Amino acid sequence: MRAIVLSAGQGSRLLPLTFDRPKCLLPVGSRSVLHWQLEALRQCREIDEVIVVTGFKAEMVDAALAEMGAAAESVRTLFNPFYKVADNLASCWMALEFMDDEFLIVNGDSLFEMAVLPRIVAGASAPINLTVNRKAEYDSDDMKVTLEGNLVRAVGKTLMPAETQAESIGVVLFRGEGPSLFRRVVEQSMHEAWGVGAWYLQVIDRLAKEGHVGATDIGKLEWGEIDFPSDLEVVSRLAAGWEKLRIVA
Repeated sequence: MRAIVLSAGQGSRLLPLTFDRPKCLLPVGSRSVLHWQLEALRQCREIDEVIVVTGFKAEMVDAALAEMGAAAESVRTLFNPFYKVADNLASCWMALEFMDDEFLIVNGDSLFEMAVLPRIVAGASAPINLTVNRKAEYDSDDMKVTLEGNLVRAVGKTLMPAETQAESIGVVLFRGEGPSLFRRVVEQSMHEAWGVGAWYLQVIDRLAKEGHVGATDIGKLEWGEIDFPSDLEVVSRLAAGWEKLRIVA
């Protein structure tokens, strides 16, 4: 299975930390965000190829991958020249040729412990499987999710509290007819005026309303999203615990 990591953006909300490097190369404990992600992907036996979509300071990502050695085996980059004017739906559009079979999308700013990916692969039963986590309260920046049993009915930041049962952690698995469904709607969306500035999860929301999207809940497994400097501090604390477990293992 192929994994596609969306890492084209600069991460402007993290400035000045991202002034001279892309968000995916920010340090989290002993390694970069991207290095943590590749370690998790490498540990998942079903994943045999990784495509990293780059943009801002792409040459730095290429250089970092060259230095990673084993962690970057079977990894190649795909440059998105529209990263300054487009959101991550455009990165998906750039990678459509790699979405012809079962694949996984990973947001470039999401980190998770090693046990998350095996749970996603084992728990996926729908053509498109959105990985979610539940908590007591959700804020305005959370990518909120409406659930009906194990089906996703809506995805978006503007969902009302009564509509929200979970949040997306930024990992989506496509299998069966899922790849063709996603490619179709990505192509359609990029032909519309709003497509260039859209998130790919807006396509997932559209497909959820058609009944094609299931939810895989990670339960108590740990994860974090890096949008602001305070997020980086939180994820660094989580990663310190993951590092201890890795050393013991």
